Amino acid sequence: MKARASSATAWDLAREVVWGQRRKLSLGLALLFVDRAAGFVIPLAPKVLLDEIVGRRRADLLPWLAAAVVIAAIVQACAVFALSRVLGLSAERVVLGWRRRIMAHVTRLPAKHLDDTQTGVLASRVMDDATTMQNLVGWELARWTSDALTSIAALVALLWIDWRITLAALAFAALPGFLLDFAHRKMRPLFRERSRIRAEIGGRLTQTIAGLRIVKAYGAERREQLVFTRGLHRLFRVLSRTTNRTSTMNGLAVVIFSSVIAIVVVLGGRAMLDGRMTLGDFGSYVAFALMFAKPLGDLPAIATRLSETLADLDRLRDIEAVTREDAGDEGRAALTDVEGEIAFEGVSFEYAPGAPVLKNVSLRAAPGTTTAIVGPSGAGKSTMLALLMAFHRPTRGRITIDGRDLAGVRLADYRKKLGVVLQDEFLFDGTIAENIAFARPRATRDEIERASRVAHCDEFVRRFEGGLDTVVGERGVKLSGGQRQRVAIARAVLADAPILLLDEATSSLDSESEALIRDALSTLREGRTTLVIAHRLSTVRAADQILVLDRGLIVEQGTHAELLARSGRYRALHEAQHEDGVPSRPAAE
Repeated sequence: MKARASSATAWDLAREVVWGQRRKLSLGLALLFVDRAAGFVIPLAPKVLLDEIVGRRRADLLPWLAAAVVIAAIVQACAVFALSRVLGLSAERVVLGWRRRIMAHVTRLPAKHLDDTQTGVLASRVMDDATTMQNLVGWELARWTSDALTSIAALVALLWIDWRITLAALAFAALPGFLLDFAHRKMRPLFRERSRIRAEIGGRLTQTIAGLRIVKAYGAERREQLVFTRGLHRLFRVLSRTTNRTSTMNGLAVVIFSSVIAIVVVLGGRAMLDGRMTLGDFGSYVAFALMFAKPLGDLPAIATRLSETLADLDRLRDIEAVTREDAGDEGRAALTDVEGEIAFEGVSFEYAPGAPVLKNVSLRAAPGTTTAIVGPSGAGKSTMLALLMAFHRPTRGRITIDGRDLAGVRLADYRKKLGVVLQDEFLFDGTIAENIAFARPRATRDEIERASRVAHCDEFVRRFEGGLDTVVGERGVKLSGGQRQRVAIARAVLADAPILLLDEATSSLDSESEALIRDALSTLREGRTTLVIAHRLSTVRAADQILVLDRGLIVEQGTHAELLARSGRYRALHEAQHEDGVPSRPAAE
């Protein structure tokens, strides 16, 4: 995993966000010119009204002046409508692109990073952190550009009318530049912290809602409310600091804005008394001064918005700085046909340095055979499957598939060769058919129904009014544990992969369901290399080889009969289960 990405700059923002929409934004810029050009009719109107129509009694110009004002307003309205549509769609495209980009990266993050990060935090970065860019590429960018054009044009007009007053006002108006720098340096860390706390609160809220049944079962509603409230108070403190600084800058901007107007009034009044400026000139000058000063007063708000956007861009770049698990796949040879030979060669693994979970594990599973891994909880059984699924890489040693080092295999190709049934199987909020077809989205209805029959899902599906089209709810909450497990097995059946990984595939089944599933698994294992993790030793009696794992070491290896004859660890586990009421089944099974 890479270190945190460097802080984004305004140039990064322009390159990564704005440049992709340059054609649409160029059209928007043209519309802005039209809008601003039409807008200059209003400040010029007082001069014509006072100096020409009133001063020189040119009543014939009055209708023309009114028509010019109305036409300018219509042109501005049309330009604003077109601009709103162009920039609105551009902004939505930016957000869509960034969300797709971050989502594509998140789905390829290493398992360790996913384990260390709350689900809600990742969801927040995908959905929320790109939202500020929507405003930036939308009306924010248009307004900033419009303000800049307005200020430049107004400044030219002010210098033309009276350069002395203008230079005096400019000297005082330089102060907003210091406010801009202050805002950028002081506000950006606060916005980053605000986004982080919001994501943490969202992550905890997501966990609480997902585990609401456990919360209720243990009467922990009040505790979760307190945790959520503490998070809200942390967020409020950051928002309070942000609001205080924003309010201070806005207040200073108002003072500067008013001061500039005061300078214009005093010096303009003196100029009229000295005869250097007419009343019409002064009216136009004030109008242009307002057009020039208003954007300067908005500079602190612009700095605040820019800092907020850059802070969110930092967070998005932090995600992209994490090395993807499939990095380097482009340079690896494609994985086509797989016979299914699996080998662990001196594999050791540590989740945390100095705490080995697996120690020098070696095994070989021939193509088409079944290898069972048994042992007490915490022995490292599920870790072996996680390594085989390439969720982690061995600390030492290597894992090979048909003699090829798994570290040099394209992950996308390799995982298509796997059929997986996990202990805590995950179902999506969709129909039973959609969950079965998750392994092969293009599978036909007949193939889905066949997989359902092989896994004995039809035993309960027929009781639902919607059949296979019954919606199972989030995480399959509308199904029992055994039903969810059978749907997962049907998914593995449909995958039709040469390697099958079963992690406690019958752990959630009652005796009746287990008998049905045993037949399904027997059919499923035919012709496939299968690795089975099981606590119920009765489910692995027919395995070609059984490995007994204890504290990360393979302490015994052999068939069921061979291990029972040794009077070792396997026999002790077997006798303990029999005594606890889990009878061993006849060898004919």
